[in-house]
Amino acid sequence: MKRRRGGSPEPGCLRAWAAESRALAGRWQVRRHLSVGWLLGFSQPAQFLVGLAVITGLPPALPALPLELTVLYNSLLFATGASDSAIQGEAEGIRQGLLRVLEACGACGQGLSTEELWQKVLQEVTAEELQAPLHRLGALQAAWWLAASRLGSAAGLFRLLSNAEDLERAHCSEGENELLYLLKAWRVPAEAASLPLVQSAEDLKEILCTAAAFLQGLQELEAGNFPTALSLLQEAAGGFCSKKVLAQIYTCLGCCAQRMGKPQTALQHLKRALQVDFQCLPALSHAAAVYHKLGETDVELQALALLYEALEKETPAAASSSPYFLIRTELLVHTPILASLLRHRHPSEVKYLLAQRCLQDGRVADAVEHYLDFLALLQEGLQQQVPLDGGSALPRIPEVFLEAASALEQAGRHQDAITMCEEVISRTTDLIPRTLRVEERLEQPECPSPGAGLAGGLLSQKKESLCCLAWRAAGYLHQGWAWAKLGESKEAVTQFSRECLEDAVSRSVCLSVPESLLPEVEVLQKIRLLSLIGRGAQFLELGRHKEALLDFQHGLQILPGDPAAASYLVQALWKLDRKQEAAAHWQKFSQSPAGEDGQQEGQGRPFPLYLVSCLKQATFPHSASLARSIRDYLGTTSRDPSS
Repeated sequence: MKRRRGGSPEPGCLRAWAAESRALAGRWQVRRHLSVGWLLGFSQPAQFLVGLAVITGLPPALPALPLELTVLYNSLLFATGASDSAIQGEAEGIRQGLLRVLEACGACGQGLSTEELWQKVLQEVTAEELQAPLHRLGALQAAWWLAASRLGSAAGLFRLLSNAEDLERAHCSEGENELLYLLKAWRVPAEAASLPLVQSAEDLKEILCTAAAFLQGLQELEAGNFPTALSLLQEAAGGFCSKKVLAQIYTCLGCCAQRMGKPQTALQHLKRALQVDFQCLPALSHAAAVYHKLGETDVELQALALLYEALEKETPAAASSSPYFLIRTELLVHTPILASLLRHRHPSEVKYLLAQRCLQDGRVADAVEHYLDFLALLQEGLQQQVPLDGGSALPRIPEVFLEAASALEQAGRHQDAITMCEEVISRTTDLIPRTLRVEERLEQPECPSPGAGLAGGLLSQKKESLCCLAWRAAGYLHQGWAWAKLGESKEAVTQFSRECLEDAVSRSVCLSVPESLLPEVEVLQKIRLLSLIGRGAQFLELGRHKEALLDFQHGLQILPGDPAAASYLVQALWKLDRKQEAAAHWQKFSQSPAGEDGQQEGQGRPFPLYLVSCLKQATFPHSASLARSIRDYLGTTSRDPSS
């Protein structure tokens, strides 16, 4: 069939191409309902692209453009569905289609940006038969822009696609979201029956509305505008999406409500997410966190146990029974905050959380079981399974060992606790330098210079050394208390007196400490104080009262006003028959506000979990009886001044 160069394709060609397009789209409409593997090996994307290449090999002509733009629309949908993402390369196909439209109308769009190109096409191309194909491509263009978070560009395009009457009829009220208003105002053109589509523009509009609300809700959530985020996410929940995406939206609603200080509302949303999709495990993880905030430990532990069981089973995702759409909400919404909110925990992380929560709640037997299970996972190569990044629930591994030792100690398994601590001590000893200087100038160089990076690296290295020093010191501390519980006072004194406890602070701290190292230094100070209290208490048990007094005095030099050290000091003075001094110290300390257990003095930072049991063991156990004795003594001396 001959054709003049530059002329329009003959009607027979158009009918043949239209028939082929209908046949391909028809086969797609049948296969899109298949539940498994329908797209793998499906040849229609390639066939559409071949058909498109045949058509675009011709000079652009108005009679062929409706079919050409329809084939372009279908082929871009297939390319996106096959790649499972909205990619920039597909958007370039739209640009080429628009340039051909302008060329057919005797205009030129070279050198224009995509936004300018759309404006020129929609303002200058008035042919009625091109309006529906252009609107469909416009919706596809908006999908790419939403996927790239270019909300302003998408809003501008729909402002061009909607006429003044549509905008006036929709009427954007004050406070209403502009993009959603423009999307709802856009009237989808009628589709020609002779040009079938693999996804209707009406379906695409619904998906765009859902994605726009979801995306903007996430942006407002990240910005801290929680009421606006809640409204947008609720709009998205009422939109057009799969059950999987709907469960994700409810999960985000739960997180938003939690940040607004509405835990019960958060739980309602999270439960709804699990009802919609029981495999939405991030919702279960967030629910456990809400129960933790509420102090409902029993329910929290149940949620964590269910989460661990579900993660262990690794059930494959169920196939959807709903028709498959090539452009879907999940392809358009993939932001960092969504990835963070929907982060899947590794089973070992959940196992650690179970151990940690049980230890914090005093469920020592359960804590021991979970810690030992976790350490068994560690033996299986946990480092290769879990990224130990900022999003992980896992602390540093030496801290887990120390927490496990604390649980074993509280469960009465003192020898096991000693063995666990020995593992920490042996692994950290070689990592601690013989001398450790901490200088403020490392943290704050006077001016940026090539040496500034080196200074930051040195500071990080010293921070790591301080952590190792604290872990080893804590290991000795736990061993000391374990030997004390076994009745081995001399061995306990030996552990409390180990070299690192004697010199931990003095060799690692100078007069001016960088602020970033203060938490580590304060932990070291507390460990040394606790070791001095522990050793002093053992000296009291052994009748070595003077040595005990020296330890308590030294402890109060490290942390003045510590209530446990102060009480033990009073008892040591009392046992040395220095009752007047004991009474004076008791009066002084009883008038001072006591520090809160588990908190850094003056900083409000919680101490590591592995130290909490040591803090409890260091508490003076005879406060009431000692106070009565001193009051009796003061009463006697007030009646008889000569005594």
